[in-house]
Amino acid sequence: MSADDSVLLHTEGRAGYLTLNRPRALNALDHTMVRRIDEALTAWEHDPAVVTVVLRGAGERGLCAGGDIRAIHRDASTGGGAASRAFWRDEYRLNARIARYPKPYVALMDGIVMGGGVGLSAHAGVRIVTERSRIAMPETGIGFVPDVGGTFLLARAPGELGTHLALTGAAVGAADALLLGLADHFVPAARLSDLADGLAGAGVPETVARYAATAPGGELAAHREWIDSCYAADTVEEITERLANSGEQAAKEAAETLYTRSPTSLKVTLAALRRARALGSLEHALDQEYRIACAMLTSPDLVEGIRAQIIDKDRDPRWTPDRLAAVTAAEVARHFAPPAGPDLGLGAGGAAARDA
Repeated sequence: MSADDSVLLHTEGRAGYLTLNRPRALNALDHTMVRRIDEALTAWEHDPAVVTVVLRGAGERGLCAGGDIRAIHRDASTGGGAASRAFWRDEYRLNARIARYPKPYVALMDGIVMGGGVGLSAHAGVRIVTERSRIAMPETGIGFVPDVGGTFLLARAPGELGTHLALTGAAVGAADALLLGLADHFVPAARLSDLADGLAGAGVPETVARYAATAPGGELAAHREWIDSCYAADTVEEITERLANSGEQAAKEAAETLYTRSPTSLKVTLAALRRARALGSLEHALDQEYRIACAMLTSPDLVEGIRAQIIDKDRDPRWTPDRLAAVTAAEVARHFAPPAGPDLGLGAGGAAARDA
């Protein structure tokens, strides 16, 4: 497959279609794809014939499983991290652009939607989920943190539901994505192709209304009481203690999950979420996430987490440090300091920073 084939572009009627086209890799996002999407959005923004943009994924398994973390592993291990920083700069700028895009941008969040896939879709103006949707930000399992604006989205979820998802990396289905504010409408998977085709000839509200239905029942609403109580604690240590001692089996299972995650990632993620609640915009949250991501490149946990989960697949990461108590406040704080190189500057610089 050539680089130009990784994102298929075509227009039909009044719609421009972006199709992520790496189905064997679950449409994992690389730098070339980010650039190609951004170029298409530029062209279609100024094309009066394109009224609506539609994002979808090739294949039957999902929209996008995230960024190409094998490339990040190679770069962090041997390349010094320059390529990863460049990728994140362009990716995060694209996330911000999607959120502010002046034309209707419809994301078909069918199947697996994780990490970078969330960044391409959950900031869209219209977000469609199906009964096959599985949406997650699983970064703490690879020694990283929710990024692509994930902290902004999850910090604004009802109660502490976003904290639960960010720390555990748990995946949710359609109804829970709607509850969390990560999606807007449910459409049965069998009707998704008709919906996409319909957008070529009709407006978004009437087309979505034609195909939308009631989502099957979710799971999170029934667990709100213990989730809100346990995750309201000020520290990850107290959160895990409350979960383990709550008397709820699901809470105990969440605690067991947290015990397997990178202690550093957990503490930085909690701090990022709490800070994101006070930030005034997605752009400011992306600035914060960029600083964290750059700092993570110098942490052993990112390389080790990807090795254990993706490269060797032994599922036995050896975190450094391996205990929550050993992660100091100073270590957490360094992830929020300006990077050694240029800052992202979306929040401070606005359009000038995005176009730099």
